[in-house]
Amino acid sequence: MNKYITLLQNLISTPSFSRKEAETAELINNFFKNEDIPTNRKWNNIWAKSKYWAENKPTILLNSHHDTVKPAKGYTRNPFEPTIEKGILYGLGSNDAGGSLVALIAVFVHFYNRKNLPFNLIIAATAEEEISGKNGIASILGDLGQLDLGIIGEPTQMRMAIAEKGLMVIDGYAKGKSGHAAREEGINALYIAMEDIQRIKNYELDLVSNLLGKTKMSVTQVTAGTQHNVVPDNCHFVIDVRTNEHYSNEAVFEILQKNTDSELKARSFRLNSSGISLDHPIVKKGLKMALPYYGSPTLSDQALINGIPTIKIGCGKSERSHTADEFIYISEIEKGIEIYIDLLEGLFL
Repeated sequence: MNKYITLLQNLISTPSFSRKEAETAELINNFFKNEDIPTNRKWNNIWAKSKYWAENKPTILLNSHHDTVKPAKGYTRNPFEPTIEKGILYGLGSNDAGGSLVALIAVFVHFYNRKNLPFNLIIAATAEEEISGKNGIASILGDLGQLDLGIIGEPTQMRMAIAEKGLMVIDGYAKGKSGHAAREEGINALYIAMEDIQRIKNYELDLVSNLLGKTKMSVTQVTAGTQHNVVPDNCHFVIDVRTNEHYSNEAVFEILQKNTDSELKARSFRLNSSGISLDHPIVKKGLKMALPYYGSPTLSDQALINGIPTIKIGCGKSERSHTADEFIYISEIEKGIEIYIDLLEGLFL
């Protein structure tokens, strides 16, 4: 166990902001080398396959990320100093998602030399998760081959997130006509935007998810005007959309565009809602272990792993992510390793 905590401490002490994870990728690569496990590397993604690989067996992906956000304001500790006090490990990335990452690495090492596994295992420590970047998990899926199940390590208190909301960011552009504010001139783009924003606030999509609730649409940014005496001819606003499994991002975009006067442009449609059936073998196994399940409102690399069932489960607590003085309990990592192993023992896909 100590070597995995040491690995996590080394990861914490090495800054690894999204797109700048080269040094932590090397740390992870060297860890596997010390375990005599061959690895592959693409960009800042590291992956390895179980020793006794068989083409006729289903393949399970174990995945978590080693990039972090930048430290939040309000830190009272050095975010890159991985101190342990009373069983608590402090440091940036300890909870999101370092604890889950090292726990999954421990599980992969545990099963690596097992000859008669009913499945193949791939461990992938990936980059750019915090920004859903193109050089993260999405960039290596073609290199991993056929996958039959993905286990995504994120802080869920080892509860099974069997559904996850999607994300779409939309830029809205209201067009008006400039004029002098003292006279009855111009068409105020800000007023056009305000009417659209009110429509978005009041609009509710019909289909509600049992696990994820409503599809949520929030206007989070507004920019307009150049000076106090000029009627603004342009207003830009941003909509944050969190979709449930009943709506694709494209479908919600079409609905919003039909109900607004502003021009809308989606930054991406690729981060759709994802989930796994309650009848899936790993969910059934988790239920037998009395693991609770829920729908997650937060996004992860699940959204980028299309075409295979995925489950999000990991060490730590989501509410600690991206907060000052981030931390994880050592006992959470220890328990997480036990639960991961129990989930995989005797699992047949």
